Amino acid sequence: MNAVEIKGLRKTLGRKEILKGINLEIKEGEIFGLIGPNGAGKTTTLRIIATLLKPTAGIVKVYGRNVAEEPEEVRKLISYLPEESDVYLRLTGLENLKFFAMVYAKNEEEVEEMIRRGIEIADLGNAINRLTRTYSKGMRRRLALARALMVRPRLAILDEPTSGLDVYSAMKVRNSIKKFVKETGNTVILSSHNMLEVEYLCDRVAFVANGKIVQIGTPKQLKEMYGAENLEEAFIKAVEVEAK
Repeated sequence: MNAVEIKGLRKTLGRKEILKGINLEIKEGEIFGLIGPNGAGKTTTLRIIATLLKPTAGIVKVYGRNVAEEPEEVRKLISYLPEESDVYLRLTGLENLKFFAMVYAKNEEEVEEMIRRGIEIADLGNAINRLTRTYSKGMRRRLALARALMVRPRLAILDEPTSGLDVYSAMKVRNSIKKFVKETGNTVILSSHNMLEVEYLCDRVAFVANGKIVQIGTPKQLKEMYGAENLEEAFIKAVEVEAK
């Protein structure tokens, strides 16, 4: 079974058509990247998969469950990290993790296990016991990622997971994502403006432009397809070909 299946996905807001018939299959156990400029439709696609928006037309399924018809069942399978997600600043890092663990866990033992995983993913050392209002942006983002991954979702949906982070914090986040997939065999779909990051992280990538998917493939395949030295160059060439 595919983790995500999208057929003929369209989304209209007012008179503007944001998504224009997207078709996509994401395999279980892969890290899949959506890349493209602002306004291309990446975040809208992720929000529909996360059941936060309803499609105007088309079908979106997560592990066989229709996001429009079975949103509650889909939410049991996913976690979603928005680009602007933050943490509770009046709580410590540990208290943030405990709060969310208590929401998701079925018993005390599972709460403790989630917290243990969250501490390991965040990798904040003794700072885990400090109020998060004292954290840097990178530390808060790592805690937010830990909150999303510690519940072991079958599908983690990450919107710009390293946006605005310094090199060290971004590296920590990328390593946590790769480790999560390796240990669980679960799936990650993410968006990013950072082409080098996508090339490092993703098994496959979709180029998104103007509400449509322009091309899909592994980073290596896409570079070879367009005779490009890097993914950024391949993306530019793919969009130019589509525009002709």
